[in-house]
Amino acid sequence: MKSTGIILLIVTTFILVLLTVLVGLGVDFAPLFLLMCAGQLLLIISVYKILTDKYTTSKTFDDFYEDHTPENF
Repeated sequence: MKSTGIILLIVTTFILVLLTVLVGLGVDFAPLFLLMCAGQLLLIISVYKILTDKYTTSKTFDDFYEDHTPENF
């Protein structure tokens, strides 16, 4: 995954947490509504960017966890 997807997720998370804090502080409706719409739009864009990323890996399901081999379980 490229850094664009991670940056979008970080910004989206920050906006939605900020929205929650501002609701608790009793801020007017208009800025909250704009933040909510921006957060939802960024979430949709983030998911789309991550799911359409051209990410490939050489790992397979047989690799399981890299720090534990199946014999250790």
